[in-house]
Amino acid sequence: MNARRVIAELRDLAARTGTADGAQRLAWGPVWRESRDWFRGKIDELGLSIRTDAAGNNWVTIPGASPRTVIVGSHLDSVPNGGWLDGALGVLAALEALRMHAGSRPPVTLSLVDWADEEGARFGRSLLGSAAASGELTPAAVRDLTDRQGTRLADALAENGVDVERMVDAQRELKAIDARAYLELHIEQGPVLESMNKSTGVVLGTFGVERHMLRFVGQAAHSGSTPIPMRRDAFLAAAQTALACRDIAIRHSKPGPGNNVVCTVGVINVEPKIVTAVPGICEMSLDQRALDPTVLAAMLRDAREAAQQAARANNVEVEWRLVWRIEPRPFDPTLIRLCEEAVREETGDAPRLPSGPLHDAAEMVPHMPVVMMFTYSSRGLSHCKEEDTPEEHLEKSIRAYLRLVQKTIAHVAAD
Repeated sequence: MNARRVIAELRDLAARTGTADGAQRLAWGPVWRESRDWFRGKIDELGLSIRTDAAGNNWVTIPGASPRTVIVGSHLDSVPNGGWLDGALGVLAALEALRMHAGSRPPVTLSLVDWADEEGARFGRSLLGSAAASGELTPAAVRDLTDRQGTRLADALAENGVDVERMVDAQRELKAIDARAYLELHIEQGPVLESMNKSTGVVLGTFGVERHMLRFVGQAAHSGSTPIPMRRDAFLAAAQTALACRDIAIRHSKPGPGNNVVCTVGVINVEPKIVTAVPGICEMSLDQRALDPTVLAAMLRDAREAAQQAARANNVEVEWRLVWRIEPRPFDPTLIRLCEEAVREETGDAPRLPSGPLHDAAEMVPHMPVVMMFTYSSRGLSHCKEEDTPEEHLEKSIRAYLRLVQKTIAHVAAD
């Protein structure tokens, strides 16, 4: 169990695949391939081999006395100008777990997975490889996605030896594994653990997401000659809705871990977008997240009502378009208990918290018991070059994760 080796390897990977602006391991691109080649060298040192499934996910397996399998891992891809820990921490901590068993026959099978394109930063579809393995991906929905340069996803995949039409075969490959647990270590990407001055947290599950685009349609008019009461201002209706959605999130948040919820308006587009015209059309995004499905549904109902009220107040129409939806994914109670034990043994305390961001772990919940462990994020920053975790916190979290792997192997072996 060598946490400092994990940190040294993380820094080495960052130096090889980053710039002064941060990590550049964009999925399906040359730097990402370089990171995978570097990782392959680490696996070769252990005398093990990598198997790539139909969706481009990389698997490394140490067969055990039982085919019952504990899966560990995360992803090596990053957003452009990303952080040195996001994703890579989970893969390299999982590599250390493999080292602890390499050359031996563990009581159960141990598999590491490096999921392909968790971030979705290039083509806009997050959790691509894990969604294919879980059966949540439809090739028709993604094959014609394009990046900013106009490259089709299908062509980028083909460049990396992946056939978009066959990605769904990864589900059959996952089902062939007698998977009894999936364990993932990740930085929190938020400020909660730092605010508590705690190194490591136990994750209760990932938020469910309701993501929509709202289109308010009024009437463009001259800004100098149209009296305020006579305007059909689409932007004001959107702004009123955005403020109402903030209040909806505050109202539905309750004390205690897992009971905080969020609403975010991240995109606003107006037409005709000139200084001398009342906006006749306004589009806005709405992203709502909660761990409790009944709360998430209530938040959506409240947002629809708020949008309708704002539309009436401003004499405009409003249309809703679903962008994406995923139900809350609570983690396994037994693995949560083992995770708490491991964290408490290493740090003395085991705070619980939900995950607002989505992770590959969420795609595994319908298929096997799952738990995640979070480590402290400095200033709550992630997806940027400033992403960091102080080494003393990082070491404790890595050791706690490796304890969790050992506890889970023992649990699955005795089951």
